Amino acid sequence: MDVLFLIVVDIILPVFWLVGVGAFLHRKFKFDINTLSKLTTYCLMPAVTFLNIYESKLQWDLLLIIVGYLMLLSLTLIIISTGISKLVKFDRKLSSIFKNSVVLSNSGNFGLPVSQLIFHNNPLGISVQIVVTIFQNLLTYTYGLLNSVSVHHNKGWKIVLEFLKIPTLYAVLLGFIFNSLTIKIPLFIKNPLDNVSNAFLAIALLTLGAQSAYLKINRIPLILSLSVIGRLIISPLISLIIITCLGIEGTVAQALLIASSFPTSRNTALFALEYNNHPEYAAQTVLVSTILSSITVTIVVYMAKILFG
Repeated sequence: MDVLFLIVVDIILPVFWLVGVGAFLHRKFKFDINTLSKLTTYCLMPAVTFLNIYESKLQWDLLLIIVGYLMLLSLTLIIISTGISKLVKFDRKLSSIFKNSVVLSNSGNFGLPVSQLIFHNNPLGISVQIVVTIFQNLLTYTYGLLNSVSVHHNKGWKIVLEFLKIPTLYAVLLGFIFNSLTIKIPLFIKNPLDNVSNAFLAIALLTLGAQSAYLKINRIPLILSLSVIGRLIISPLISLIIITCLGIEGTVAQALLIASSFPTSRNTALFALEYNNHPEYAAQTVLVSTILSSITVTIVVYMAKILFG
């Protein structure tokens, strides 16, 4: 109960305060949501992605097994979500949202604080979560972005050209280069980057609130139910199977299992808004999965400690 209380008070409530403020302000002042989307995609996202990768203290000896696990988990979720979307005959836009909502998790502003709470006396657990966050960044701006862009382009070269226009791709590459070569960034560049990066969480959540300001869930759409089940239930179950098969144990196993249970990434809603892929459904999925994750994440944390403690 202590973990549940801390997650709700320290993570869930602050998130929904900002979402609520965004919804209230949009109802009052009618924001230009398209402008907010462009600001987030072309300014805030690249800054936060670059700094996240640049400042990470990676434990390279853990990378091979963790990345292998993450690739297996992601590939399995991609196959399952693609199969389900074809089975229920989602159109291309809904299929894009559904697949991203299952595969992409909120491992950054949700996952890192949760891991810091759980592993506050165990740096290894936090290090594992940092690797997961970096992997999710790469997955988001490769698979997730291409998944969103491809809805509007049938030809492969057009998809690639559209993908190459996104600055976050270059932020990821630069982050790895600067991190690997330990290049020191001068303060007159670093300070503005820090300021922009610090604004990302607030602006992204306010934008999500604005997207959600006029949402009405009179009934629970099929895509919402399937997305929440896929992200919060199927993902941890598959994770447990892979961890067991690979023979991963201890803190690393705990951290990976817990990370698999985090809610749908906010980027799912941001991409849907940017490319007009039913953004109302995407926003609903992010909100509902985040609310319900306060329960499911707590259960997974408890199970992880029993199974791998």
